[in-house]
Amino acid sequence: MSKRGGVVTSTVAIITSAALLLTGCSSAQSNAIAISSAQVSTVSSSEESSAKRVVALANGAGEIISAMGFKSILIGRDIASTDADLKTVPIVTSGHQVVAEKIIALNPDLVIVDKSSGPKSALDALATAGIRVVTTPEAWSLADIPAKVSAIAAAIGTPATGAALNKSMKTALEEFSNAPNKTRALFLYLRGGSSIYLIGGKGSGADSLIAAIGAEDIGAASLANPFNAMTSELVASLNPDVILVMTKGLQSVGGVSGLVELPGIAQTAAGKNKRVIAVDDSLLLSFGPRTPDLLKKLDAAMMKAMK
Repeated sequence: MSKRGGVVTSTVAIITSAALLLTGCSSAQSNAIAISSAQVSTVSSSEESSAKRVVALANGAGEIISAMGFKSILIGRDIASTDADLKTVPIVTSGHQVVAEKIIALNPDLVIVDKSSGPKSALDALATAGIRVVTTPEAWSLADIPAKVSAIAAAIGTPATGAALNKSMKTALEEFSNAPNKTRALFLYLRGGSSIYLIGGKGSGADSLIAAIGAEDIGAASLANPFNAMTSELVASLNPDVILVMTKGLQSVGGVSGLVELPGIAQTAAGKNKRVIAVDDSLLLSFGPRTPDLLKKLDAAMMKAMK
């Protein structure tokens, strides 16, 4: 099993695999500030896709194809492409697990995957069935988005549209440049039912988002691995002003009240003031056409939390 920055890739992949919505209000009360959705950056094009029946299994690939204006070619999507515009496109995987027979039955002419898609035997079965399978790069930071978009655009034969989408997102992202603030944020990956409690460090993905809005990811500043075991001593020593979590993770520990009961949290400024931001699981690390609007909402949530 491959590793990424010392962390098992399959553990990281879980982070993008599911989504539930959480409503919330002021962080001064018992609920988190919730970000449950974000608008998609879209472009239009006169290009015609060379692929006509596409199953997009790479993380967020369905959203990118739709944002380029080619939703009509999608006949199946991954579980992490959750933009409302894709509701009519069936999810054809369980997490990132591919069932070859199910995909073959859809008669696609292209299946788009990434390193998180598997098992290999299923992907080999697709190729044996004569289906074109294209592996595209994953994105774990804002800097990775252009390559991901370009690869997906190339796979469906619309490189100019991919370039246009990248340009549109680049323009939207540039407004966050040089906008520093002093908020010290900490990303926690939580799965209470499985007793998984991790602190995001350098390369978690969340560090790129936090930096983009001018805040400081204190986990990334102190911890070299993308994800690190959470201890009471470490949490207390980092002492974040705001804690960033995924919606499902927060629910798994019993909401904000349960989060504050975890070792070390109550000793932090974030815990004492219940400053918690919860972002939809499939949205936070999607790194695609919803990311620019996510940053706007994350920036506003940080400011609200610190009032």
